[in-house]
Amino acid sequence: MARMSYISSVERYHEYEQMIHSLLDSILMSIEDGITKNRDTRYLVKQYPFLELQYCLNESGLQQGNNVCFKRAYKKLAEQGNQQDLSDRPYFLHSKQTDSVCFTEPYISIATNHLCISAIKELKKPINQQYYLVLDVCLTQLIEFVMGDSARASMSPYFKAGYGVIVACLFSLVLFLLGIVFNDIYSLLTHFDSASDPLEPFSIIIYITLALAVFDLGKTILEEEILMHKDIFRHSSTRRTITRFISTVLIAISIEALLTMFKAALGQAEYLLPAIAMMLAVVGLLIALAIYVYLGAKAETLLMRARLKLKSSK
Repeated sequence: MARMSYISSVERYHEYEQMIHSLLDSILMSIEDGITKNRDTRYLVKQYPFLELQYCLNESGLQQGNNVCFKRAYKKLAEQGNQQDLSDRPYFLHSKQTDSVCFTEPYISIATNHLCISAIKELKKPINQQYYLVLDVCLTQLIEFVMGDSARASMSPYFKAGYGVIVACLFSLVLFLLGIVFNDIYSLLTHFDSASDPLEPFSIIIYITLALAVFDLGKTILEEEILMHKDIFRHSSTRRTITRFISTVLIAISIEALLTMFKAALGQAEYLLPAIAMMLAVVGLLIALAIYVYLGAKAETLLMRARLKLKSSK
């Protein structure tokens, strides 16, 4: 479960844009009050971990003083920024045309290399040529904060470590099964006897099938839970994971059913009914999966329409 992707962050930002702007507006008011009363506002990061940088501009767009960094990772940035010319920035030009707080669209910050947004507010009582207050925030962490997902996101590295151990165990089992396969193939080729059981190669295929199923399961866990971002607030993410898992199971059962059918065709009639039962199980799983995907997609579509309707009504 990787951290939220840029696409997901931007989508969520536009979904909660009004709420985010209200939150940042209140934070800017707190910082402005701290500047007026000459107080250190870095305590805000304990309540709002998405804060990154704060700085002030004069009437001409020149930065007054170095950056105020809310995070230790950007400590070097606290020694930079003084007299930097930001007069050509769109948020500064827009702020000069209005008295309200201005917000940028999501962009990649040159200072932190993170996806962020900036908010700029004109100070009611300018101090030491400080006319405009600018605040940079990490958009990904801001979205996690707004959605109440910060605690889970902070635990993500530990979850990844746990899934990594499980994936390593599964891939080790795959190597063990392949070792059996290679050993059986070597024995079959070096001790070939025309009078031997014709069904003997099928045991090798069974091990190969098991190795394939276990490998697909490990690959699915690796991609879904470690490498890719999974938005737990969207039904499509859960539906994707379940679909991939069921698909892995379907492939394994289908191959086993085919092998059992071959055994029945070669004279072992007792395998006929189990083969038919497995084939019926595959068909049942396919029908159930189709119904699940259809209903899940339909429910998500209705939910999105309801949200858009609610948003447009506001």
